[in-house]
Amino acid sequence: MPRPPAKALSITAPEHDELVAISRHRATPQSVVLRLKIVLGAAEGMPNKTLARQLSTTLPTVLLWRRRYKEAGLSGILQDQLRCGRPKRVSAEKEAAIVEATMKTKPPNATHWSIRMMAKAQRVSRSTVHRIWRKHKLQPHRLESFKFSTDPDFVPKLRDVIGLYLNPPDKAIVLSVDEKSQIQALDRTQPILPLRPKLPERQTHDYERHGTTTLFAALNILEGTVIGQCQPRHRHQEFLFFLDRIEASIQRRLEVHIVLDNYGTHKHPTVRKWFSNHPRYHVHFTPTGASWLNQIERWFAEITRKRIRRGTFRSVRELIQAIRDYIRENNNHPRPFQWIAKPDTILRKVNRLKRDHGR
Repeated sequence: MPRPPAKALSITAPEHDELVAISRHRATPQSVVLRLKIVLGAAEGMPNKTLARQLSTTLPTVLLWRRRYKEAGLSGILQDQLRCGRPKRVSAEKEAAIVEATMKTKPPNATHWSIRMMAKAQRVSRSTVHRIWRKHKLQPHRLESFKFSTDPDFVPKLRDVIGLYLNPPDKAIVLSVDEKSQIQALDRTQPILPLRPKLPERQTHDYERHGTTTLFAALNILEGTVIGQCQPRHRHQEFLFFLDRIEASIQRRLEVHIVLDNYGTHKHPTVRKWFSNHPRYHVHFTPTGASWLNQIERWFAEITRKRIRRGTFRSVRELIQAIRDYIRENNNHPRPFQWIAKPDTILRKVNRLKRDHGR
């Protein structure tokens, strides 16, 4: 006589909602997602064999995680239990020596340690070095850049710019403005080989230059639309011409708040005079050395990655047309960036980094 199906796991509605939320979070490992799906299926009364078949796993796996959840709850399936095996033979002193050497020394013939070099220097296995580095979150192969702003008015400027992003003024438009200079029209010396199964698109490493252009752009931070204009140079004369373009594109009744970096063109006397002759414009400068506060830089990164870097252009005219097409498509389907970092959060991070660097 066949066995009756296993009883459904008993879980409350809040527990069910929590399991579903964790399983849908993109940071949850797939191994944990499988366990959560097993528990959720078991809670619905699904037979173990059917559940194993639907999730492409084995019956013992289903039984294991049903039992683990019943015994230890959510923590039982989020964490793996310790497994038996040969005890680690690396002493605490050797582990400390590897960590110390990784953080405070350099190999004689390289700029940073690799697993192979550290294992040879410390006379341990590569897997031992890998395990210790992972335990202490050491990543010698990675390098990040930083720059502290030296602007004495860093804090008020920071609060001013971020205040515009988080609380834009009523009956006004906020524009993030800058120029991306020296965009090169590059053409490969040989035809590009198209994408094929098991082979990526391929292009020659060398190229022919056909000139450059400068893209002036103003990002509407609320709507995500962009006013763009390509010009051959990026002097104050071209910037004034672009300001006239902005003036012609915005309704007269709106106040205009412009976020700019400290590039000399933006502070030229004739540019200042232009702003004084247009009183509805309010200029907000980012702190010196902190142009990352200007949201248009994020948009420049997008157009570079999506349209310019891998593009092939036989002339500057082709390049300009590609930029115009990208801006038009962007404005047909705008997606504004969501600024969420508050000034105090940024200041705490900056102060912590300064303490770490002894500044």
